[in-house]
Amino acid sequence: MDCLIIDATHGGVKLAAEFSKLDKYENIYLYDIYNTLNEEEITKLTLKEVKIRKLEEIESDELIVVYPIHLPLSKNEIIEKIECTELDFITHHEAVKLLLKDFFKKYPKIPKIEITGVKGKTSSVFMLKEILKDLHPLILSSLGIIQVRDNHEIRLKKNVSITPANIKEAVDLAYRIDNPACNWGCKKNEITDFINYGSLILESSLGVTGIGDVGLLTNIVENYPIAKNRSDAKTAKSQVFRCGKIAIKKETLDKHYNDESDRFKDKINTFSIDDEKSNVHAKDINYDIDGTSLKVIYENVKTINDNLLSGCLEIESFAMGPHHIENILGVITTALTLETSETDIINGLANYKGIEGRTNIRNVGDLKIIEEINPGINTKAIEFSIDMLKNPEKYCIIIGGDYGITCEEIDEEKVAGLLNENVDLNLILTGEVGRNINEKLNKSATFIENYNDAIKYAINRKLNVLFIYRSDYRKLSQR
Repeated sequence: MDCLIIDATHGGVKLAAEFSKLDKYENIYLYDIYNTLNEEEITKLTLKEVKIRKLEEIESDELIVVYPIHLPLSKNEIIEKIECTELDFITHHEAVKLLLKDFFKKYPKIPKIEITGVKGKTSSVFMLKEILKDLHPLILSSLGIIQVRDNHEIRLKKNVSITPANIKEAVDLAYRIDNPACNWGCKKNEITDFINYGSLILESSLGVTGIGDVGLLTNIVENYPIAKNRSDAKTAKSQVFRCGKIAIKKETLDKHYNDESDRFKDKINTFSIDDEKSNVHAKDINYDIDGTSLKVIYENVKTINDNLLSGCLEIESFAMGPHHIENILGVITTALTLETSETDIINGLANYKGIEGRTNIRNVGDLKIIEEINPGINTKAIEFSIDMLKNPEKYCIIIGGDYGITCEEIDEEKVAGLLNENVDLNLILTGEVGRNINEKLNKSATFIENYNDAIKYAINRKLNVLFIYRSDYRKLSQR
């Protein structure tokens, strides 16, 4: 049997290298559909006996095709180009589960959480990090591969994508004791049966592998098309139902997954701000910049040990709007499903202060800077952030951002309408988004092209800052 890995850009290089280690396959082929391989990668793959081929160059009697779920080719289009008697197909997600199967048989007691969704994935990861910190989590997120040890974050790798292949990369990095960041008393180059983490928290953009004891689907606020319009977000993210137990927003379940609701009812736990029929829901929410408080009611939460949990939690955490509360409820549902103690949940959420460079609060001298940096900023998020300010006259509201970073663009007319209603705001507009909003206002506002200059302008006038910026936070860090 031969193996073909499609897409070198989104994890295919790692998968090809891993499949080349298996005795099962005679030939390993890699199709670089986007032509992104460089000479160094090609040399390394050649040394591993990986053959880089176009589809029409492949001949095989029996072939397994490993493809990404967002591939812009249909199975029929692949079959038409390959000369093969017998073809089988698995996704990159399924391939990673296959590669890790024996590893996790060896370590069955490590709690594994997989997180997918349209919004809120990274925030959920780092809330769970605080809750599970005593289990020394190994994390794959859009912020990198991170290991937590004794409350200290060790960044094993930066600038990684949240493609499924990087789950294998994370496990490999933490398993190799000769990595200096992971050297906790073992000799250099020693590979042992000891692994130095006690839990896994894995963020994935388009679905999950199914290795998770719990799969958290945060939401589907936008069911955007993928795979050249042959599929969509809800279909990709439905892979979450492969996990042992599922935590899912009730409104998402009701709208998109009616069939799964019946089929997997024995392993689904739902959460919601408003729907009291969900397993986990919120009451008495009191929004505050310094710490939002709420009561969380949970009923008949199905756990990984097949128990049912019910109770009530008094929570205080960083949350600037309903979308943050939904993230908190999803995280609580996940933690309860793992039978995490109420104390760890309460203390972990109290310790969560947001994510630096994304949504958080920091101080410059006596002044406060509240940052809401997100590629999916919309009018409602802006409205909630402004409404949370108890003394808005002491703040400068800076709004702006970039275009072309998500499928859904910001509604400038609605934002302008919101700002027109708030006539007394100290307002600065910035960036491409700010320039367009400024043109739609029926009042004058300060426009400053560079957001850093806008923040300095506000601080020099002794004003606190509410900075709402529509951007990929990694893009800001590179400026």
